[in-house]
Amino acid sequence: MKFPKLRKYLFLLWCSPAFAQTPDYAREKRWADEITPAILVGDAAYLTQKSGHKFLAIHAPNPSASKARAGVIVVHGMGVHPDWNLINVLRSQLAEQGYATLSVQMPVLAADAKGEQYPALFPDAAGRLQAAVTFLRDQGHRKIAIVSHSMGARMVNHFIATGGASAIDAWVSVGIVGPSVYLQPERFKSPVLDIYGDKDFPVVLQHAAARAAAIKRVRGSGQMSIAGADHYFNGSETELVRHVKRFLDNVTR
Repeated sequence: MKFPKLRKYLFLLWCSPAFAQTPDYAREKRWADEITPAILVGDAAYLTQKSGHKFLAIHAPNPSASKARAGVIVVHGMGVHPDWNLINVLRSQLAEQGYATLSVQMPVLAADAKGEQYPALFPDAAGRLQAAVTFLRDQGHRKIAIVSHSMGARMVNHFIATGGASAIDAWVSVGIVGPSVYLQPERFKSPVLDIYGDKDFPVVLQHAAARAAAIKRVRGSGQMSIAGADHYFNGSETELVRHVKRFLDNVTR
């Protein structure tokens, strides 16, 4: 039996933007060329995906690397880079306070791309996160956590739901955007902190209760909002770091 209409539908679906997107490597290179000369905390490192593509990461080991509490992968949001504003604060201050941080360049699209186009990049993002885990394991870190912001948190959620759950010991999800609840929270094996600003994007605020319910049964997990903070934590960066550190101190000791 033939299904010409079904075949046509599947072909059109495959050709749609959600499937057609590939990472903009040229944009990644421009970011790297711009930010690496100005790195003040840590050093540039290039990690390699299974595809052979090398991507930028910024490694900031604790001054006493053997005593670092844990290795922390820091994941930026949509269309930016591993030393961008809030990400710079998180990776730098956590390193200064006892953690070895590795901020990674996640896949990006063109500057005018929409958020709904990014899920096509999630498998690529998962590969980068696995490479980051391997890097930190090779550095001797027994415990590994991820701190991620916005679209980066969705990328981490995909990584955890598709096989990465056992690779990490904790996850801080900052201002996650998109679906109303976490993807496959039943697969979460480690504590999750869902944190957001009380002046965050409406889509973040309206689904806060659903996210809290989704992680309620994950031992050690919780949710909190920071008063006066917007989606980018402008002016509230230090308070965010304080709460993130407190959570990591408790779950990675």
